[in-house]
Amino acid sequence: MATSRLKALAATTASVPITLFGLVLVTFLIGRVMPIDPVLAIVGDRAPADVVAAARLELGLDRPLYVQFWIYLTKLAVGDLGRSVMTSHTVGEDIRRFFPATMELATVAIFLAAGIGIPLGVLAAVKQGTRIDHTIRVVCLAGHSLPIFVLSLLSLLVFYATLGWAPGPGRQNLMFDDMVPVVTNFLTVDALLAGEWEVFRDAVAHLLQPAGVLAYFAMAFIARMTRAFMLDALAGEYVITARAKGLSPMRVIWRHAFGNISVRLVTIIALTYAGLLEGAVVTETVFSWPGLGQYLTISLLNADMNAVLGATLVVGVTYLGFNLLADVLYRLLDPRVS
Repeated sequence: MATSRLKALAATTASVPITLFGLVLVTFLIGRVMPIDPVLAIVGDRAPADVVAAARLELGLDRPLYVQFWIYLTKLAVGDLGRSVMTSHTVGEDIRRFFPATMELATVAIFLAAGIGIPLGVLAAVKQGTRIDHTIRVVCLAGHSLPIFVLSLLSLLVFYATLGWAPGPGRQNLMFDDMVPVVTNFLTVDALLAGEWEVFRDAVAHLLQPAGVLAYFAMAFIARMTRAFMLDALAGEYVITARAKGLSPMRVIWRHAFGNISVRLVTIIALTYAGLLEGAVVTETVFSWPGLGQYLTISLLNADMNAVLGATLVVGVTYLGFNLLADVLYRLLDPRVS
């Protein structure tokens, strides 16, 4: 059994380079087929023809496509994603600056989503067919069906514009800019490290609203999956046997039924977290959250192709990594999977 599991893990790991190569190839081709000329984005659309030709020659865009792809691969091998026209920094520097904000947002969201979604899913399964079950299913259906930008705009309208409970868009109040030394680029963590409690409270206040929108969207999926898994587990013979032995309902539900589905939930949460990291583009744009999603959107609007391709590649690699992690965890934690 152990040998077969190791072989399966090896086969899964071996597929990663192929998938990664395909991701890089697709990303490169998208950058070449998009109706945006990166040369004009650099020199301007009113530049003389000789300046445009010289820039195209310097960037290597006059060479055959396969040569351009080889140059792209050799640069990626040393971590060179090019330079952003918009910020004048290397794309790698920009990603290191913006990606932590996205991770901070997605991490808070996934903790909220799992902390609320799992108990709701269990409760819905235990109360199957009752008003509680129907209510939870309607709430989850709304969260999973409404577009994320609608949820974001409604949240701003209700909690910021109407009730005044939440601060405005952005990551922090302008009065706190540059008050905290940058150590991790996670604003809440850096504020705690610096002992700036007022900055920390302000950062948390700005974080809760966009994180809450993402959490509601993710919670709906996690709760529905938990309910489906629990219904299957509660109908199992081992649960019927546990009830026949006179075990308490709470022990049967959480020890026997939930314990049996927890491994599958780990993979669901890992993939949901990856989806939040790549899917926060709209939320970050609506809430003016300075993360990778907003960076990608602004770069696309400014025809900054190096930044667009770099950010897209990072998002793809992140999702691929979490997909692999979920698969490995499922195989390691569940002895029935070979």
